[in-house]
Amino acid sequence: MGVFALRPVVLVVDDGAANRELIRMYLSTIDCEVRLAADGVAALEMIEREPPDLVLLDVRMPRMDGYEVCRRIKSTPRGKLLPVVMITGLSQTKHRVAALEAGADDFMTKPVEGAELTARVRSALRLKELYNTLDSAEHVIFSLATAVEAKDSFTERHTQRVGESARLLGLRLGLPENTLDTLYRGGIIHDIGKIGVSDAILHKPGPLDSIEVPQMQAHVAIGESIVKPLQSTSGLLPIIRHHHERFDGSGYPDGLRAREIPRAARIVSVCDA
Repeated sequence: MGVFALRPVVLVVDDGAANRELIRMYLSTIDCEVRLAADGVAALEMIEREPPDLVLLDVRMPRMDGYEVCRRIKSTPRGKLLPVVMITGLSQTKHRVAALEAGADDFMTKPVEGAELTARVRSALRLKELYNTLDSAEHVIFSLATAVEAKDSFTERHTQRVGESARLLGLRLGLPENTLDTLYRGGIIHDIGKIGVSDAILHKPGPLDSIEVPQMQAHVAIGESIVKPLQSTSGLLPIIRHHHERFDGSGYPDGLRAREIPRAARIVSVCDA
């Protein structure tokens, strides 16, 4: 993990000793330090003393359940950008929604499969690594992107998946590391402008009417205006503005065609499809 000063720290919170040790064993394949907490109260105390880089959090625990622990973590300035993955035997949709509403960044059901767990942990640590490289203004931008995604619980982790897919596609195309970073960051915040679109339009079950279509399409210009003042995000602007352009010129906002569309925007558009 590139920008971590030391090995990243993963805090495992579960009242079952066997579960804690199983997760510790799975994480032995990742270069990270694993810390263990037997309940939510102990976890919050550990986070206050020395914040980890990722929290793997059980839901059903004595003293304080995982939902409340997550809410308390996310209520602090330091905790807002601390990734939290809920791991629980509760698998109904209402439990996933409750976890996301509490502020969780991801959700896994027990029994946990080792390969999936390590993949999710690597993904979450990459996101934390990205947060660690950002200035405080960028923190606000990426927090806004998370807020946009939270407006619809059925698109959970969509922007992160787009960012990861765009980076992987760029890697396969042989693009340089700085471009891969741009693709990842741009994929995460490409739809940030939807923060300015009404929920009624975002969640409308049927097709949009002639008045609603321009309002939805305006999200690319809104997103561009949000991010434009930050010098460090200038490379992301073409992605935000042009990821809805189409090869035949039928897209928006500028009707660009083929190679007129910036390459990074074309890549993110494919991954967003």
